[in-house]
Amino acid sequence: MARFNLPDITFANKSVEQIETEVLSRYEKEANVNLAPADPRRKLLQAIVILLAQQRSLIDYSAKMNLLSYAEDPFLDHLGALTNTWRLQAQPAKATMRFLFSINNMQTIPLGTRVTPGNGLFFAVEQEVTVQPGQTQVDVLVVCMEAGTMGNGYLPGQINQLVDPLPWVQSVTNISASEGGSDIESPDSYANRIRLAPESFSVAGPDGAYEFWAKTASPLIADVSVRSPSPGVVEIRPLLKDGIIPGQEILDQVWATCSDKTVRPLTDMVKVLAPEVVSFDISVTYWIASSSAGSLQEAIEKAVQSYVMWQKTKLGRDINPSELTRLMVNAGAKRVEIASPTFMRLESYQVAEAANVTVNYGGLEDD
Repeated sequence: MARFNLPDITFANKSVEQIETEVLSRYEKEANVNLAPADPRRKLLQAIVILLAQQRSLIDYSAKMNLLSYAEDPFLDHLGALTNTWRLQAQPAKATMRFLFSINNMQTIPLGTRVTPGNGLFFAVEQEVTVQPGQTQVDVLVVCMEAGTMGNGYLPGQINQLVDPLPWVQSVTNISASEGGSDIESPDSYANRIRLAPESFSVAGPDGAYEFWAKTASPLIADVSVRSPSPGVVEIRPLLKDGIIPGQEILDQVWATCSDKTVRPLTDMVKVLAPEVVSFDISVTYWIASSSAGSLQEAIEKAVQSYVMWQKTKLGRDINPSELTRLMVNAGAKRVEIASPTFMRLESYQVAEAANVTVNYGGLEDD
């Protein structure tokens, strides 16, 4: 299926039946014969038809691999090379650790000093840190030693074991949740960045350019809001996949990417903030037609969860109860009554997130 909601196209007819009809018809016309089902010439032509169908499939596939809407690995990487847009590789998670000291002398926390939550996963100090006399603690950035999402989600206090002994260190603990770990960029995400790449060619700082560079900071970023709340100020708000609000580690990463002197126009002051969350409650009652076969309750309640995900996975998406009704009816509900939410228009930097979800089954109703 084509990306970007473009219609599907076909470069070569691949239907074995149609190719066979075309080949047999042309042969019978040229040879002025009628081929019986068991005619050896018919069997020979049918064997050739299979080869023709396979060849046309390859032609169709090869042609589509030259289009951004269809391209797959590694063809997609070659299309990215045309605009100098490279696939984002897997990245390790990061967290800020606090080291508490029992001795106040000048000491050094070596590069690569390891800490762990105790499950075989290790984080290492990213830069050597010199502790000055009198300091009782220092905050240090640590990086997961394995790239990917496995290092994400350790809450403050969960990474608390020092692996490489430092006798003068009393305790260690992470003061920020670990985040930023990502797997290699997915084909759809990569294709979207390639499509945005021409925006980055401008040096005037258009919205699309900042969106492109913000998404380049991490494969986890699914949506970006760019606006200028005051002259000379550019406000960037990224939203992660599955509607996750980014923490400070990701925000810093986006700021570093978008503030680079090769990206940011000289007069712009870049600010990177988390999206503004607009909380809402869901309270809905539904009825099922008495003639409906089997139980539809599970499917309808899954539709409600789909609505929750739909609302929170895009910035600026209005809180729209009509979408909730549509999903529930499509899942099998005969009638839906929504007490909340009511329609609310959102700004481009806001994201809607359901706080309390109450789904009531009203029972069966006659058609």
